Amino acid sequence: MRSVTYSMNISLDGYIVGPDGGFDWSVPDAEVFRFWIDQIRGVGVHLLGRRLYETMLYWETAEQEGSLDEAEREWTGLWNPLPKVVFSRTLTEVRGRARLATGGVAEEIERLRAEPGEGDIAIGGATLAAEAASLDLIDEYQVIVYPVLVGGGIPFFARNERQVELDLVETRTFGRRFVYLRYRVVR
Repeated sequence: MRSVTYSMNISLDGYIVGPDGGFDWSVPDAEVFRFWIDQIRGVGVHLLGRRLYETMLYWETAEQEGSLDEAEREWTGLWNPLPKVVFSRTLTEVRGRARLATGGVAEEIERLRAEPGEGDIAIGGATLAAEAASLDLIDEYQVIVYPVLVGGGIPFFARNERQVELDLVETRTFGRRFVYLRYRVVR
């Protein structure tokens, strides 16, 4: 069965976006970007909330600008053909390899797990991940912790979740600044 993973960059105080809505503090260095490139190779489909989908639209046309470096071109070559499911109450259409969700997060994950295919079902976006977590649908949490305290904003973890036991399955330090943590949910 395909695993459901929730992966994002977070501040040390646990936020994916600061109180002003900004996330410029989470721009990856070359080593971290390379790591995310390698990680996306293991994803079969990506579920996104509207805000993250709109942020990631940049990559749909980034190559046309002609200013991408080799790593960014590699990312674009992996990201753009990746199937995506967008959860939104306001969007009526999406672009590229994306489609709008036709059901709730549980129905979409159940459908995707039943379909033939390889690779994880990745979730991006705190609101969507909180809903999946409340339904006990997330199998792994993956974060890269950035050495910054943003003091508020959108938390990686919903504050009203129940207790969930986790096993640490992987760690990695990037230089002297960033730490990757991968936890599997104990079932």
